[in-house]
Amino acid sequence: MGFLNQIFGKNEEQDETKSLWKKIENQKDLDQAVEKSFQQKVLIFKHSTRCFISKTVLKSFEKQMGNSDKNQSYYFLDLIAHRDISNEIESRFGVTHQSPQLIALENGKAVYNASHQSIDLDSI
Repeated sequence: MGFLNQIFGKNEEQDETKSLWKKIENQKDLDQAVEKSFQQKVLIFKHSTRCFISKTVLKSFEKQMGNSDKNQSYYFLDLIAHRDISNEIESRFGVTHQSPQLIALENGKAVYNASHQSIDLDSI
């Protein structure tokens, strides 16, 4: 890919979007996301790395992120690697597990969730 990037250029928008994500990999990361929700809206994207639909929805959402001017924090959860954290989210916020799934937090509470093709940044 390095050779092709030299010829055609890197997709800077994609690199910029990926840098907006904060990863949730443990309980502490989840607690920090919840704490952040008292300052601004927090969006948690739950993604299955084994699912083509999840990958497609993620790419579409990242495109929306790049075009958004909304003041919010974006968090990413790899469901396969961190299913225990996904279970904690379901338990803590009363949101039934889906994949892919987007959950919006405000003031420590889930205020919105959507899954699959219903995931749309403009709906939040």
